[in-house]
This record gives sequence, C-alpha cells and structure tokens, in this order.
Amino acid sequence: MSILKMSFTGRRSLALTATATAVAVALAATGCGGDSGGSAPTLPGNPGLGGDGVVAQSVYDAAPVATDADIPAGSTMEAIRKRGYLNIGGSLDAPLLAQQNPVSGTIEGFDADMAKLLAKYIIGKPEVKTTTIGTQTREAMLQAKSVDAVFQTYTITPQRATQVAFAGPYLTSGLAVGVRKDDTSIKGVKDLAGKTVIVGANTPAVTALPTAAPGSKQIAFGTDPQALQALLQKRGDAYVQDFTLLASGAKANPGMKVVGEPFTTEAYGIGLNKQDAQFKEFVNKWLKKIQADGTWAKVWEGTLGSVVEGGAPTPPALGSADGS
Repeated sequence: MSILKMSFTGRRSLALTATATAVAVALAATGCGGDSGGSAPTLPGNPGLGGDGVVAQSVYDAAPVATDADIPAGSTMEAIRKRGYLNIGGSLDAPLLAQQNPVSGTIEGFDADMAKLLAKYIIGKPEVKTTTIGTQTREAMLQAKSVDAVFQTYTITPQRATQVAFAGPYLTSGLAVGVRKDDTSIKGVKDLAGKTVIVGANTPAVTALPTAAPGSKQIAFGTDPQALQALLQKRGDAYVQDFTLLASGAKANPGMKVVGEPFTTEAYGIGLNKQDAQFKEFVNKWLKKIQADGTWAKVWEGTLGSVVEGGAPTPPALGSADGS
C-alpha cells in the first residue's frame, strides 16, 4: 500500500512511498481528459507511456474482457453490457485524475482510465458516460442507481460503508494542507489550530481536523473547484483535502501551494450500490486481474506516473481498508 508524502525542491514535488520504496513526484504534470463536461486547460508535463501523460492505446487493446460466464443473466454487468456503456459518477476538472481534454473532448486521468478499463472488461470496449457529482451527493446517486459506480478519489470509511459498497481499495493517498502561494505562516497541519480551514463537504477532512488542528473553524464546499476558489479569494486560511486533489489544484492554480506532509492515510475505493454484492465481487475480481497482469501499473505510469521518477508503486491489497 502506498502513502503519499510531500517534499519540495525548486518546484513542488512529492515522494510516493510504496511500502519501503520512495519515488519523487514533480507537480508539473499533464492534463487529464474525458468524455463529457468541464473544460480545464491541458497542462504540460513529462511524457508518460502514452507520450503526454495519457494512457497508450495499446494498454486498452491488451486489457482483459470478461467472458460470457462472468456476466450472469439478470446481473448489473449484463445490464451494462446490453446498454453499451458504463455510467459513472466522477469529475471532469481534476488534473491527473479525471479532466476533460478541451481539444479531444475525452476524459483522461487515473480515475477516468480505470473506469474505461472496467467498461472494456464488461462491454468489450471502453465506453463510459460520466455524470459530474459533488462529494455530498455520491451516496444518494448510488442508492438511487443513477450511476453504476463512482470513480472520484472516494475514500473508504466504515461510516460510508454503511451506505455504499466499496470495491478495492485501488489507490491510496492522504489528507494534506493547501495554502496561498504567498503564505509563509502555515507549514503543515499543526499550524491550522485556531485558523479558518476550507474543507470539502462530507470528506474525511471534516472529522480529521478537530483532532489534527484543535480549535480550527471549518467552512465546507460541495466541490473541489469551489473550495480552491474560496482559498484563492481568502475566504479561509487553508484548504485541507486529499493530497492528489491538492496537487492537481496547485498545478492548475499558480496562486496556491501544498505544504507539509499528508497527515492521514486514505484508501480509495470504487463506490457501488450497497445492495449489489455480486457487482462488488465482480469488480474486485477485475481489479485483481489488472493488478496481476500489469495493466494497473501501466495506467498509473501513464497518468499519475507521468511525473514520477521511478516505477509504479505496489497496488493496495484488496479488502485492506476498514469498510472495503
């Protein structure tokens, strides 16, 4: 399981530790892309497997496809196959994770490409429809079956697991602190005591901050772009969010930076309908398959890893997070 830690040189970088292996991650990354919605600019970065931080077509061509025996009659998987596309809840404005390419219109990034590969496994082609959702609406969307799955750096927690079935975890990160670039007073979470802190509604920061920064006051926003804008507008002293989202924000917004090290370990899961144990088992088997055949590593290297010095980390063990 990997834990993201921060370090800073002439430009911001992070070190990603996979058990005992640390690799430096520079934050001058590429843009992510997708299928529909949002339009953040494509960001320059070091070439990944696909040339510009994009997963190579050969990865999709070689990706596994489920057999007919893996798709029982009457299952969610059969319904998706008949429909011809996977309907997911996600983002369109998160560089490295899920961002719409303004030129091609596709959605690119680790989460987006994982969703496409699941679609390829079920349908035989990477057809995905993305519905943009806020952190406060994910559970309701899954319960109403408005989406088949949520790919959105969705942290697995026991509380959420009472309403959502989580496949995975498929990636790990942690909460970190973002501040305005000219702020030199806040160097980490311990400096947030007594400060006004921006958080995402219904995110782990809401419950982690009172312990990590006693006396801090929270202001919650429904989406990451809203929270980033609030930080830049000085409506709060800092923004506490998952490191990968802060890294994306720092690349897209020169007026902010990430300080200190992640102070929690967050395991990301693929959100599924709580009542659909069959679909969860299916998705976990698919995750195990793409981890074993190297597909997971190629997706990581082609997206998040396009700015990493070193190879892909070891994927987190399935079922290792409390609530998965």
